[in-house]
This record gives sequence, C-alpha cells and structure tokens, in this order.
Amino acid sequence: MTEILGLHHVSLIVADTARALVFYREVLGLAVEESRPRLAFPGAWLRLGDHQLHLLELPNPDPVAQRPSHGGRDRHTAVTVSDLEGVAARLDAAGIPYTMSRSGRQALFCRDPDGNAWELIAG
Repeated sequence: MTEILGLHHVSLIVADTARALVFYREVLGLAVEESRPRLAFPGAWLRLGDHQLHLLELPNPDPVAQRPSHGGRDRHTAVTVSDLEGVAARLDAAGIPYTMSRSGRQALFCRDPDGNAWELIAG
C-alpha cells in the first residue's frame, strides 16, 4: 500500500488574487513562493511554514455567504503561529473580525476576504 509522506500544499479559491494577497501577505505575513509554476488562470503560491498555500482565482462552486460566524464550526485550515497576540493585533488593525477558540486553548478563528476560514493556534 502507498504511504502518505506528508502534506505538500493547500489550495483555496479566491475571487481576486490581488485582494487575497493583501490578507495573506500583510495580515498573516506569508511570503510569495516564486519557484512554483504559472498556471492557465490567475493565482499565487505562498509559503506556509514548510508547506505551501495555493490561491486559485476561479469561479467558486461553494456558497460564500451564510457561513457559520465561528470558523471552528466550518471547514477551515489550522496553522500554528509564534505570536497569536501579534496576529490578533494585525487583524484588529485591518478591521478583520475573529473569534477565540471555544475549546479554551489559545487559538482564534478568522476568515479571508473570500470567506475561507483559518484557525491560528499559539505554537
């Protein structure tokens, strides 16, 4: 049987790559990964720790409106961060709402401009 060796990247659909990059670079602090190939549609590759995040500017088949207000009750991408308070401050400065984890641990949930939910966990 084939053994899965690890996660390579996560892909998310966005409506506007430039708008999404403001969130991912300026708020989350991710860097663009220039070594990845260009595709036949707009998008961007970003470094996500030892992995990658691929933003795909394509029509979204999923509903964007009417998502749960708490990202922990929705499909989401979870990452660890070195400074949760710093992320919260950047979210506040950008006017991006978030909710704290309801599990009692140090984590928060937010959404990108396209409604993709993120869980940021103190590492």
